Amino acid sequence: MTVEPTWQLGLALVLLVSLTLVVSRAGNLRIGRQTVVAAVRAIVQLAVVSVIIVAALQHLWSALAFVAVMFVIGVYTTSKRVDVTACWPWVAIAMASGILPVLLIVYATGTAPLNGLSLIPIAGIVIGNMMTAHTLGARNSFTHLRSHLGEYEAGLSLGFSRAESIRLTDPDSARDATMPNNDQTRTVGLVTLPGAFIGVLLGGGSPVQAGAAQVLVLLGIMAGQAATVTVGHRFIEHARIVTSDLRLALHP
Repeated sequence: MTVEPTWQLGLALVLLVSLTLVVSRAGNLRIGRQTVVAAVRAIVQLAVVSVIIVAALQHLWSALAFVAVMFVIGVYTTSKRVDVTACWPWVAIAMASGILPVLLIVYATGTAPLNGLSLIPIAGIVIGNMMTAHTLGARNSFTHLRSHLGEYEAGLSLGFSRAESIRLTDPDSARDATMPNNDQTRTVGLVTLPGAFIGVLLGGGSPVQAGAAQVLVLLGIMAGQAATVTVGHRFIEHARIVTSDLRLALHP
């Protein structure tokens, strides 16, 4: 399957965005404006990246630079999404704690060759999923803490530390952030055929090679997200990653 940049593609994109807008209005989702902005940004960004990535693939150093840019953008995006931009160094550490071990295992074992052609797609997938996991975990945790401040304060009054009180009040946010990928891993091949599998097939690889690549990606994401949300939640427990409205409330 090959999708060419033709007028039919343009028509399909317009119709898809229009469908989203209609459903958003009918369902009162209030995502109309952000849908249009996201669509335009995706088109422009992919057009620019398509040009840049050709050069980045030629050398390992340029691929590493490209990955570093992706990481910076990922840290900024999740920090802004959960309203903790002032805490970005801690967010970066949380994301890196999931990204670096996965990439180290993949390349140290020789599973994939360390070159731009493999580094950019694998690192990009891992970085994107660490960003998503951090966003889900932090948003869920902050929402839960805001609605259970009384329980948190009760824990403090009983002599528990801030970290212990938060852990008792919010035991599930970190785990819940890993569920989407865990569900995808459990149902891969039955409900979904993810991008890595299809990408290898479209690139001329065999179904066995495609399956191997997809399993590697899914298990890498699973391990990385477990590390990212665990470290991120520890930083929340110690008020390293915290929104401005919760900062005073969480300090004993």
